[in-house]
Amino acid sequence: MRRIRTRLLVLGAALTTALPLALTAPAAARDQAPDTGPSPVAAGPSPVALSTSPVAVEEQRLALEAPREILRRSGFDDAGPEFTRGLAATRSYGAAKRYVARAGQELWERAVDRVQGRGPAGGDLSRDDDRPLYWARLEMTRALREWQPSFGLSDGRRTALSGTLERASRGEDSIGLPAGRRVTRVLVTGFDPFQLDADPRRSNPSGAAALALDGTTVRTASGRTVRIETAVFPVRWSDFAAGTVEHTLLPHFRPGPRQVDLFTTISQGRPGRFDVERTNGAWRGGYPDNARESRTETVPVPDGVPTVRPQPQWTRTTLPYEALTGDATGPYPVHDNTEVTEIPAGGTEPVKRPDGPTPGSTARAGGGGDYLSNEIAYRATLLRDAVDRSLSGGHLHTPVLEFAPGNTDPATGTVTDPTFVRNRLAIVGQVRELVTKAASCRLSVGGCMMGK
Repeated sequence: MRRIRTRLLVLGAALTTALPLALTAPAAARDQAPDTGPSPVAAGPSPVALSTSPVAVEEQRLALEAPREILRRSGFDDAGPEFTRGLAATRSYGAAKRYVARAGQELWERAVDRVQGRGPAGGDLSRDDDRPLYWARLEMTRALREWQPSFGLSDGRRTALSGTLERASRGEDSIGLPAGRRVTRVLVTGFDPFQLDADPRRSNPSGAAALALDGTTVRTASGRTVRIETAVFPVRWSDFAAGTVEHTLLPHFRPGPRQVDLFTTISQGRPGRFDVERTNGAWRGGYPDNARESRTETVPVPDGVPTVRPQPQWTRTTLPYEALTGDATGPYPVHDNTEVTEIPAGGTEPVKRPDGPTPGSTARAGGGGDYLSNEIAYRATLLRDAVDRSLSGGHLHTPVLEFAPGNTDPATGTVTDPTFVRNRLAIVGQVRELVTKAASCRLSVGGCMMGK
């Protein structure tokens, strides 16, 4: 996702108390320019003695009313207590490992089923909402972090259990693309909500799209069957540095009967428009993530995964950007975004380039900026180039998901409204159309101008 530049909003005394390290919010959103630099962080010591692990920082926000209401109105407020009881019933590390994996997968499946209309809604929150999964997962990670089992549990094993829970509850371990020549295999990824210190009510339409599309089948105009599998990634620098993207995607990028035919990473981007990001840069701009961590450096490639050497400054989409930006696929315009920010060869200062990077330049922002949306696009396409350059893939930015005009202040506003739901449904519906269009191009003669 891009760092949505929004006006600083007053959250009231509850947020001040619960979130002692609240960030200075980004400035107002710009429609065109990519984000290229971090906002300042108002740092200070926390008066609350809490774990400083990245996930534990996110868990602190569970004390706010907005996540409590989201969980209550979706029926997902039972996930944490049920998980706590299940953990307490385990009597060995092996049993705990099996239980945590099963519980994580069940949470993912429950979220997918709710969004796709299967089973009870659990409350009056609209089914298309991605937020119950995010907040319920945090209740479970908190329960796991605080759990004191009857048997010995080392820090390393507790961390391993946490990783199992994260992967399973994000769909990373359950990507099941079918074999066969009669089906086109598509992999789509989304993100958690983010910038929650500014507004804890936020949803992420990329995550909502992932839940809506997981395990679904669509047909192209020619009648070809397209199977879509999805996963949702955290908004945390540390997880990306540890290789969560590469380890999730690699089994499905490798040649074989279940290799993907097309992939797209998706995140939330600019107001009022979709963007197909043409170029991705090898640079982390430092804006704080959901754990309030900041990283400013060249994108680190994890050990043990195929990659391109020397590490390139830029990677490029092989999505059919001309086709995706041509015909109408929904209510929002779709742009072919070619802008980057670079330090030219022999230069010292960053320069914006409207038509992509120049030879020998050093990346400072891809088309999608310098945050984790650019990074997932860079990582996925770098892995593609190392494993199979023929794969079609890249990054898609959705419009910013906005509340109704009278519901923009989190201190006084509601967690949902009809405009908010209508906007999210429209974005998710257009993502489905864009993915179907891209899959159709993958099958056509000439590839609909695949952008190679």
